[in-house]
Amino acid sequence: MQIDIYEGGTFGTNSYFFSTPEGGILIDAAEGVCDWLQARGARVSTLLITHGHFDHIADAARLQTQFGCRVVYHPDGKRMLTEPGFFNHFGIHVDAITPGMEQEESPSVIFDGVEFQILHVPGHCPGSLCYYLKTEKKIFTGDVLFAGAIGRWDLPGGNREQLISGIIQKLLPLGDDVTVYPGHGPATTIGRERTSNPFL
Repeated sequence: MQIDIYEGGTFGTNSYFFSTPEGGILIDAAEGVCDWLQARGARVSTLLITHGHFDHIADAARLQTQFGCRVVYHPDGKRMLTEPGFFNHFGIHVDAITPGMEQEESPSVIFDGVEFQILHVPGHCPGSLCYYLKTEKKIFTGDVLFAGAIGRWDLPGGNREQLISGIIQKLLPLGDDVTVYPGHGPATTIGRERTSNPFL
């Protein structure tokens, strides 16, 4: 499976795109990713949101309008995505989406012919989801786990203990050979983070 990576916005947010038997899946909607996809002639059928922070949903409404894609997110992140003006008090405007598909943690969900395990790992942000491709041994962690770091816990709804315990209990058991695609920065592996990540 070829995963194409787009990095956009002030915070260098990663979006990940790959074609599927039934369309195309995009993970997170960094600023500018809609133009990037259109330039490539790509078609998005499903947008998977790791969490509702503005840098990960900047182009979500535009993608929904442009491609008619379904948008998938945890119920705890719904307000950030669907409430008009939610981020205005931070001095940031993000267009709200039309409510999409709320997704809880699940051992197996099929999106566009591709099987995922969905892991709910809050602590950085309420409703943080990690999307694990079992057959490919690849996981998209949003701002839960990075190369050499973990997500911030000092933002509204953050909790350090909850975040670290979630990583240890849910991500590390997946196996050392699992490739981690984070919301910012380079890819890493579960094994590398298990042995060298100072937060773990």
